[in-house]
Amino acid sequence: MAHIIVFGNEKGGSGKSTSAMHVATALARMGHRVGGLDLDLRQRSFGRYIENRRNSIAARDLTLAAPMLIELPEIDPDTLGPDENIYDLRLSAAVSDLEGRCDFIVIDCPGSHTRLSQVAHSLADTLVTPMNDSFVDFDLLARIEPETYEIKGPSVYSEMVWHARQLRAKAGLSPIDWIVVRNRLGAQYMHNKRKVGDALTALSQRIGFRVAPGLSERVIFRELFPTGMTLLDLRDMGVEKMNISNVAARQEVRDLVKAMNLPGVTVDF
Repeated sequence: MAHIIVFGNEKGGSGKSTSAMHVATALARMGHRVGGLDLDLRQRSFGRYIENRRNSIAARDLTLAAPMLIELPEIDPDTLGPDENIYDLRLSAAVSDLEGRCDFIVIDCPGSHTRLSQVAHSLADTLVTPMNDSFVDFDLLARIEPETYEIKGPSVYSEMVWHARQLRAKAGLSPIDWIVVRNRLGAQYMHNKRKVGDALTALSQRIGFRVAPGLSERVIFRELFPTGMTLLDLRDMGVEKMNISNVAARQEVRDLVKAMNLPGVTVDF
């Protein structure tokens, strides 16, 4: 069966779609069959990214691997049973369609709590939660004491992940490998950066996730979206000599994929 990777966080602007696209493309470039699902039915940033990539490959006559994007199939509401949810069935049908054709399925969730996102989390073999390096984003994971920064208890998103874990356990599935990724880290050492890091370390031991390095705030990540390209494709696009920032960004993608420790994946880029 395909290994399902879910990128989830109930807050927008954390770099979910950019991270999902770079991981999905890295796996595809390494020869794995990768399927993509975008559950943000309104903005579709991940879906648009893959579509832009396929358009650029065709327009420039490039030979590049790309994730296989499919849409959630439509289901006739009249066919639903009394206890069936149409979103559950649409997601289940899409995953079933991809499972036989893919080694990995990458699912990008919206930056809000939806039924689709909730169900996707229960399907995750690997859950990646990108967050900006601030206590604004940390608040979705846990509540803290403002004076001492001690953790008071899990917050709304952590409780949702806990519920997803319970559903998987009842179904006899393997536990979710939950990875929290610190995106947009500042280059300089700052007091707030250390406090967020210390709080994440303490929380990871308490509710069971791993902390991994993410993607820094770089202009190149925003510039690549219209073409659908990633940091791994620059030489294929004719960039012979990458600047220091691009080299560092490529290393960040490599470190992220390595940290995910996916089955059957040897990072070779």
